Amino acid sequence: MFKKILASLSKSQTAKTEAPKQAPVTAPAPVAPTAGGVLNQLAKPATVPDKPKTPEELCEITPKMSKDQIQAQLKLLYRRYNRSASSLDSKIRKEADDMLTAIVVVREKNFGEI
Repeated sequence: MFKKILASLSKSQTAKTEAPKQAPVTAPAPVAPTAGGVLNQLAKPATVPDKPKTPEELCEITPKMSKDQIQAQLKLLYRRYNRSASSLDSKIRKEADDMLTAIVVVREKNFGEI
C-alpha cells in the first residue's frame, strides 16, 4: 500500500517538474489612446471648482418643503451628526461640526431664535 502511495507521489512530483514547453510570451503592443477614450477622461483632473454649499443645501432643505418636513429633516440630521461629533476621527468630527452649524442656521432661519 505504501508503495502505491510513494509511486503516486513520485509521479505527481515529476509531472510538475517536467512542464510542457510553451511559446515565449510577448508583451502586447501598446494601443494609442483615442480622442474620447476612457483613459483620457480619467487622466484629466476635474476642472469643476468646489462651490461652497449653503446651509439649506447641506441639510437638503428645498423651498417647497413644509415646516413639518423641515423640522423632521433637521431632527434626523441632528441625531445623525450629534453622534458623530464625539468621534475620534478628526475628519468625521469636523464634518459633524459643520453640519451641526448648518442645522442651527437653518433652524433659526425657519423657526426663529433658539
